[in-house]
Amino acid sequence: MWIDNLDDVIIEDNVCISQGAMLLCGNHDYKKETFDLIIGKIHIKQGAWIGAKSLVGPNVTVNENTVLAVASIATKDLDANSIYRGNPAVRIKARD
Repeated sequence: MWIDNLDDVIIEDNVCISQGAMLLCGNHDYKKETFDLIIGKIHIKQGAWIGAKSLVGPNVTVNENTVLAVASIATKDLDANSIYRGNPAVRIKARD
């Protein structure tokens, strides 16, 4: 796992962060000519699972018992008790 340290990363209990996952608190504003730095915290709540080679971006909360599937990219908050997949990650079903 790789974490940049531009902002806080909060990891609650019983979280699984699989191999090669990236938690990135920084990005750049491609809409501005100055390419300004955007930073924001990441919060991974209890029981969440971040799949191998997945990426969680700045200002994202992965809510309770949510799965981010292998090689998926979370660019916005993920609902609780859900499974997300893709780039950008979309909800594919509830997590039983």
